[in-house]
Amino acid sequence: MRYDLTLRIVYDYGGPAPTARHVMRIMPRQIAEEQIVEDVRLRVDPEPGEIAHRADFWGNPVTEMGFHAPVTRLEMQVRAQLERLTRPELLDLSPPLPRLGAEIAARRALSPEQPHHFLSPSPRVAPDMLITEFARQCLDPGMTVLAAVRAVGRALHGHMTFDAKATDVNTPPGAAFAARHGVCQDFTHVMIAGLRSVGIPAGYVSGFLRTDPPPGRKRLAGADAMHAWLRAWCGAEIGWIEYDPTNDVMVGSDHIVVAVGRDYSDVAPIKGTVRTAGRQASRHSVDLVPLGA
Repeated sequence: MRYDLTLRIVYDYGGPAPTARHVMRIMPRQIAEEQIVEDVRLRVDPEPGEIAHRADFWGNPVTEMGFHAPVTRLEMQVRAQLERLTRPELLDLSPPLPRLGAEIAARRALSPEQPHHFLSPSPRVAPDMLITEFARQCLDPGMTVLAAVRAVGRALHGHMTFDAKATDVNTPPGAAFAARHGVCQDFTHVMIAGLRSVGIPAGYVSGFLRTDPPPGRKRLAGADAMHAWLRAWCGAEIGWIEYDPTNDVMVGSDHIVVAVGRDYSDVAPIKGTVRTAGRQASRHSVDLVPLGA
């Protein structure tokens, strides 16, 4: 599926910010045989005093920029044309879960795709006794790794309810799990914690999700959303798979990848420092339109 993507992020500051620096991960990622970015453009208003582009350890596109003149309003817009390739039907060639540890131990490299980076606690995902017990109860003896991922995801989808007002960006996974409410970030962090607790390497994926309007209604511009899901390493034969616990689906051509990491701290769309006073407001919109639609 080919798409035209527009992402718009706006910050309004209560008072002029004399200096500001930002690190952004908002550009769609090029992924061999999965996602082809044909054209991408970034517009920043006002223009930054300095800007640089690089890739981080995980291979995500990163943009760094600094402002040396006072800023009261900052707008960033990404326009891109890309293709998300349709994945073939996934055959379960993963090993039984008890054998996964040996396959992880056999991986000796330190490259970003290696599973051992995604087993230990990370800045936003710490061990949680209740999540661990929940994940263990989802497993059956002799279950394959892929079946275990699906079982935990299905159970979590039934346990938690999507609620945009229940949490914020700093809510720990354990708190969202106990409250049984949260957003895609919470579903993803909770499931990552659960999979790691039973020995399955799991990481965080940020991106965009193509949404469909209700029957009989026209699609609204900007109605698509920034989204989060996870990736899990299911053994040497099939490697990494992606699963969306918020919607209880394997990731497909409606999911556009921006960045991958251990948890949200590795892929936050915008980080930085701003010196200002007064109230601040931000908003964002995403428009993900199939080409030819």
